[in-house]
Amino acid sequence: VVTMGQCYYNETIGFFYNNSGKELSSHWRPKDVVVVALGLTVSVLVLLTNLLIIAAIASNRRFHQPIYYLLGNLAAADLFAGVAYLFLMFHTGPRTARLSLQGWFVRQGLLDTSLTASVATLLAIAVERHRSVMAVQLHSRLPRGRVVMLIVGVWVAALGLGLLPAHSWHCLCALDRCSRMAPLLSRSYLAVWALSSLLVFLLMVAVYTRIFFYVRRRVQRMAEHVSCHPRYRETTLSLVKTVVIILGAFVVCWTPGQVVLLLDGLDCKSCNVLAVEKYFLLLAEANSLVNAVVYSCRDAEMRRTFRRLLCCQCLRRSTQESAHYTSSTRAGASTRIMLPENGHPLMDSTL
Repeated sequence: VVTMGQCYYNETIGFFYNNSGKELSSHWRPKDVVVVALGLTVSVLVLLTNLLIIAAIASNRRFHQPIYYLLGNLAAADLFAGVAYLFLMFHTGPRTARLSLQGWFVRQGLLDTSLTASVATLLAIAVERHRSVMAVQLHSRLPRGRVVMLIVGVWVAALGLGLLPAHSWHCLCALDRCSRMAPLLSRSYLAVWALSSLLVFLLMVAVYTRIFFYVRRRVQRMAEHVSCHPRYRETTLSLVKTVVIILGAFVVCWTPGQVVLLLDGLDCKSCNVLAVEKYFLLLAEANSLVNAVVYSCRDAEMRRTFRRLLCCQCLRRSTQESAHYTSSTRAGASTRIMLPENGHPLMDSTL
């Protein structure tokens, strides 16, 4: 008998799953095997890719600049997400029933913390890009202290959202508030997490839209005073492509999960969120792999560093190529814009 106001700290995982109506399998079903196989594959790719990015940033002195600190932090957050998802894959399916309440909160907290850190870092990168563009400032001259404070803020927010459920934002004392997707968490937590991610996306849309229109105006202004050059048109098209890739990747990977989290958080009884939750979580985890491609692998100097790290035989040749690479590097999904104005570059920006 469930009594309102009573706490159930000594109950099993099965008790809460039964309360929420979420099936707790006692054996490996085909669906479980498929999810774990896909999850392990994605996790390993995420780990290897982001380890390579961190190694590249650490080994190449060209990347020892504040903007690359943020890219390195994004890789670290995504690496953490890969570890968290790998931990989930080894503690899912029939193994979920054997978890203690503390073990379940650890499993959930790792995911929440890592994914929050990844999303928050995406917003921090957008904010710094906006600031450098509007201030007509090279990324190499960004204040290190400011970037470090942004990184600290990202992890404080991530740890806060990751640790709160285990300490207070759960439903162990209010079973009527338990969510279906995460039967130990309060529905309000899921709703807040989904709305926070939606807010991050809207802010990113606003920031990148403002950057695009600002740069387009500057390009048009330069074109009025300089003989028409195809690179001005290429710059605008590259900006469009970059913004579409950045925002499109976020929408594709995160929107499905945000929608089901919000529906569950709002207690939508007719919504069959349990049928798709595992696949949408896998898609959100895949964003940690997509981030590596969008923000780092499209950078020419980063690719040179990857080749140097992966191919020892090409070390000497890659070093010689880097010596001739005299233009400033681009970070992430970058579009280089060097429009002269009064003898100074408009920006050297990692859009």
